[in-house]
Amino acid sequence: MRLVLASTSPRRRDLLTRIGAAPDRIAAPDVDEDIRPGELPRAYVLRVAMDKAQAVARAEDEIVLAGDTTIAVGRRILAKPEDEADLRRMLALLSGRRHHCLSAVCLIGLDGRPRTRVSDTIVTFKRLSQAEIDWYVASGEGMGKAGGYAIQGKAEAFVRFLSGSHSGVVGLPVFETRALLEGTGYQLG
Repeated sequence: MRLVLASTSPRRRDLLTRIGAAPDRIAAPDVDEDIRPGELPRAYVLRVAMDKAQAVARAEDEIVLAGDTTIAVGRRILAKPEDEADLRRMLALLSGRRHHCLSAVCLIGLDGRPRTRVSDTIVTFKRLSQAEIDWYVASGEGMGKAGGYAIQGKAEAFVRFLSGSHSGVVGLPVFETRALLEGTGYQLG
């Protein structure tokens, strides 16, 4: 059985490799990640992960793994920032607050059936000064990241509390991913 990673994220590839699941093929799914009216964070992240997995063509001997991560403040979804002003808005919203990082994984097995898991990690940022926000925005690290931050980088210094999956915040919850892979009979190396 061959593993296809439906993501071009180097972080997801690295996390998979850590658990002995080096992808045989990488495919870039083309899906609509826009938030639908009234869509709640958990439903959103599950939908996008499933859409990504189903968007990739699969051979008979292939299983497809996809993931998606989002940040939620209450019912509000913080997607990737559109520009620096949006990033500043997100960081100000997260400053001194507890939020949820939801990371969904979808695995399509040899039978063509999707299986999903969601990791819900609680993260609390310290209260950020304007200088800290300016510094982080200037680093460019938050652009292209859900919620406008990368916990595996400079933003780790902002985390006062974390309960849940650190790898889920990075972009792929390895505990849940490993369980899905083992459940399909995939041999981890």
